Amino acid sequence: MDIENEYGEVGALDDADYAEFMELAAEEGFDLDEVAGDLAAAGHGPLPVLAVVGRPNVGKSTLVNRIIGRREAVVEDRPGVTRDRVTYEADWNGRRFKVVDTGGWEQDVLGIDASVAAQAEFAIEAADAVVFVVDAKVGSTDTDEAVVKLLRRAGKPVVLCANKVDGPSGEADAAMLWNLGLGEPYPVSSLHGRGTGDLLDAVLEALPEAPMQSFGNAVGGPRRVALIGRPNVGKSSLLNKVAGEERVVVNEMAGTTRDPVDELIELGGKTWKFVDTAGIRRRVHLQEGADYYASLRTAAALEKAEVAVVLIDAGESLAEQDTRIISLAVEAGRALVIAYNKWDVLDEERRYYLEREIEKDLVQIQWAPRVNVSARTGRHMEKLVPAIETALAGWETRVPTGRLNAFLGELVAAHPHPIRGGKQPRILFGTQAGTKPPRFVLFASGFLEAGYRRFIERRLREEFGFEGTPIQVSVRVREKRGRKK
Repeated sequence: MDIENEYGEVGALDDADYAEFMELAAEEGFDLDEVAGDLAAAGHGPLPVLAVVGRPNVGKSTLVNRIIGRREAVVEDRPGVTRDRVTYEADWNGRRFKVVDTGGWEQDVLGIDASVAAQAEFAIEAADAVVFVVDAKVGSTDTDEAVVKLLRRAGKPVVLCANKVDGPSGEADAAMLWNLGLGEPYPVSSLHGRGTGDLLDAVLEALPEAPMQSFGNAVGGPRRVALIGRPNVGKSSLLNKVAGEERVVVNEMAGTTRDPVDELIELGGKTWKFVDTAGIRRRVHLQEGADYYASLRTAAALEKAEVAVVLIDAGESLAEQDTRIISLAVEAGRALVIAYNKWDVLDEERRYYLEREIEKDLVQIQWAPRVNVSARTGRHMEKLVPAIETALAGWETRVPTGRLNAFLGELVAAHPHPIRGGKQPRILFGTQAGTKPPRFVLFASGFLEAGYRRFIERRLREEFGFEGTPIQVSVRVREKRGRKK
């Protein structure tokens, strides 16, 4: 099978392309084992997965940040900060792999702690190899011994990380961990980076061969959707529902999610990259510790997304937080969909008053598609993809300059700018300076008032659509030139 002719230069396949490629091979009747071997030989294929596990507060997220080379995972000096499986891409000595940060595993726990432990167990099951992190200062505990039993049952290669060894004096503590029966403990200070190189060398030996880093990333990829909203409106429940599995921890306690969680999801016949984000609380400067950094991560996830789905609890009155979060998405220039969750619990009276609230409080974003869904029952989930596609289409719309200026000429003739101070500014011409979101620059003979700009924006929407996207309109005033003598 000619891999290069079928899919371009070597290394052009990411995980989604690899799956599609294998489907094509199956349809054409190729031996899939042979094809997989050819792909591996050419440097293609899904990246191997490394799960980082351990009991709470042993420094797993700090180690993950050290491995990926940036402060991405939320870290705080207390147990239970990480709750979901969060995946990052890393490389070491030219080898690429995925790192999965997990919540702390504990035995015989209930409620949210049990959900967190289950997510860690799922991560072990899906991984090609595991880094088991133990606090060398504390030594092995009963919980660590229970994790060892779990790892032995899973049968995955394990690299033992003796963390919090900040100097030579701590290496004796690390040596005590031989008694866990997992082989050599690697003394590491994930906080300072000490010993991580030797640890990663051992990780590469445990992981299967992977594509080299040199070929770069595929261009394009799934459209990126950020799920945002205040805490406890059902973002994680919605992600689990569209994913068709318990992908992230869900609990009645507000603020369960702290790290943005990326998930490739097949929905409406397409692959989407959904990001479940931490709930944005009232004011960033009033937050502490993990919640503060989680808000920053959420803002970053919004910046990386193409479309924001803002979840609002339909059972409650629209809060100031909701309108502020919508403003964040608009100011970031993202395509926008408003999703009213928990629609299944509303009675007729609440629905009536909700419609009145929407008319009054969301009048500034009437252009955003709205869907009424239930993350719990799956009601109206099929309407989510068309709304997202509509918003993205508006976000990418471009108006030809000739058509735009014909529209502006008719508009100014029918509705000229009010006369102010004896002068009447005129729009001379305009152009669309960009898309994603649509940006227009109007060249005028004088200053255009804010009300007239809003009027122009409203008429642009009426004429050209732009459903689901903010529009940016800026004005350039023609400079006055002095008369020649």
